[in-house]
Amino acid sequence: MKKLFSILLCTVLLLIAMTFAGCGKSDAESADGENANEGAGTAEGTTITMINIKSEINDQVMDLAKQYEAETGVHVEVLSAGPSVDSQAMLKGYYLANQMPDIIACEASSFSNWDGMLVDMSDQEWASKTSGAFIDDTYGTIGFPYTTEAIGLIYNADILSRCGVDPNSITGPESMRAAFETVAAHSEELGLDGVIAFGAEPEGLGWSSGNHLFGVYIDSGMGRDDTTYIDGIASNKQVDSSRFQNYAAMINMFTQYANPQLMLSGSYDEQLSGFASGKYAFITQGSWIGAALSSSEEYKAAGSFQVGMLPYAFEEGMDTILTSAPSWWGVVKEGNVEAAEAFLEWCAGDSGQKILVEDAGCVSPFTDCKYVAEDPFAPVLASYLEKGKTSDWHWMQLPSGIGNSEGGLCYCFYRYVSGEEDAAGFEADINQTLEAWYAKQ
Repeated sequence: MKKLFSILLCTVLLLIAMTFAGCGKSDAESADGENANEGAGTAEGTTITMINIKSEINDQVMDLAKQYEAETGVHVEVLSAGPSVDSQAMLKGYYLANQMPDIIACEASSFSNWDGMLVDMSDQEWASKTSGAFIDDTYGTIGFPYTTEAIGLIYNADILSRCGVDPNSITGPESMRAAFETVAAHSEELGLDGVIAFGAEPEGLGWSSGNHLFGVYIDSGMGRDDTTYIDGIASNKQVDSSRFQNYAAMINMFTQYANPQLMLSGSYDEQLSGFASGKYAFITQGSWIGAALSSSEEYKAAGSFQVGMLPYAFEEGMDTILTSAPSWWGVVKEGNVEAAEAFLEWCAGDSGQKILVEDAGCVSPFTDCKYVAEDPFAPVLASYLEKGKTSDWHWMQLPSGIGNSEGGLCYCFYRYVSGEEDAAGFEADINQTLEAWYAKQ
């Protein structure tokens, strides 16, 4: 595997493996509440192990495992990576300790750690029912999607209605600015803190600006298989100047209608809280905020307003939101392949989808799913998916860490929105960062 087996890294990861072998329930917990290394061989002698890295649905994934055992007799051990755990280091530790799970979880940039070690599942029935699988050019369909998330310009439909703004009228930069101006004119009477809840503080919100918002430049308005701009970055280590300047103009507009304090020093919680309490008409986040909104007392106090999502139309006619699985499950070749594949096939079926959608609040990536999550963004995503108005998340093909690590793209955004650089300087800064990070590969 790539860059995995240096002596120093092996030593460190072996220590990690030893640590996780004795870790508590909060970091590596099984579906029956016991340590993940115990209980093998139960459930009529068949046991598979999997790792879950989406901690916010950990209880539901454990319920998924329990229901599967109830229906099939196969025991599924769930290894739970908490929000503060480096899941890839955890997996490498298990690998070195010869305790590799049968099913692993990876984000797009993590699959290269396991080159040649994962099963090509293109022959599985579920693979023909989704466009969300992770497909590697060399190794085939190696990632099973269990949810779909979307990136778009989120809006408070109640505020727009009270301002007389039709969200369907926002089809490009001019109509977007007109909508922002109209909301700004009503800002005082509505008690708004700003038109848009935009955060670019690099340490706490760099994952948003450096990954998701930069992904808007790469994929907005593009077909799902169109890799023009990510290919341009990989080949030239720079952005397309014409397209990027239109994009930079949109980011500049956000700075003009944002709350400066939130934009430059606010946290994710502050950004979400401000939108949930009805203090902003728009927010630069994605569909993952739906669960937090639904459980927020501020959102309920603000009337549980209807939300919507618009394309980031920084050029006229851009009509897609960006959708993808945030991570995938893959089957390890040296594990119990047949049993692991059978479990994933079940997850794509009626029983599995009922738990993942209705209980976990996931938006199903499968075309035959009959369940709809009780999430404010579920019908929004369903509408875009049904119309085929989605672009992919090709930003995930960028070098690992480039978005929100020290010296990454998020710092370019911060320097731009703080006024340290103009649009030309923003572009040059982005290009220098791209060149530097690709040189590290």
